[in-house]
Amino acid sequence: MRIGYARVSTAQQDLAAQLDLLAGLGVEKKNVYVDHGLTGTNRSRPGLEKALAAVRAGDVLVVTKLDRLARSIRDAREIADELAEQDVTLQLGNSAYDPTDPMGKMLFNILATFAEFEADLIRMRTREGMQVAKAKGRLRGKQPKLSPTQEKHLVALYRAGEHTTAELASEFGVARSTVYRAVERAGAEE
Repeated sequence: MRIGYARVSTAQQDLAAQLDLLAGLGVEKKNVYVDHGLTGTNRSRPGLEKALAAVRAGDVLVVTKLDRLARSIRDAREIADELAEQDVTLQLGNSAYDPTDPMGKMLFNILATFAEFEADLIRMRTREGMQVAKAKGRLRGKQPKLSPTQEKHLVALYRAGEHTTAELASEFGVARSTVYRAVERAGAEE
């Protein structure tokens, strides 16, 4: 049996290309497991766990590219070794990985190295972009739910004692924890 696995890292990405490739590689749609919006650097992924649980001795686990399966050398090796121990073939695109072939092993390790390198580059660029945005004053974090005027009004109503925190939260369209924090901030400012 051929079991397929596909993954995209963000909600904006589309699985269609991977699903089409898996179908072209002979994987039936009902045998494809997916993770949507999960990074490959985290081994704990529901779709991957289901795919690994579904394979049996003699089966083939098919992924379009190694970086869809894992984004670290360690995870890639561990998954490949677990599959080999179960007598499950790992197919990367059109190529089957053979852990007993020295050349195949080397190429697998090189691909895993590139997948991890790419993940490291993405993290580095993200941090650099955030530093630049912060330096330019564009990275301010999450915006407050209440304007200063609204927060002042909420605190005044709370102190009047005529409304519960639940009523104030409902009235202002915020969580009760926001009410508590606003009151706490007002008390600290006095």
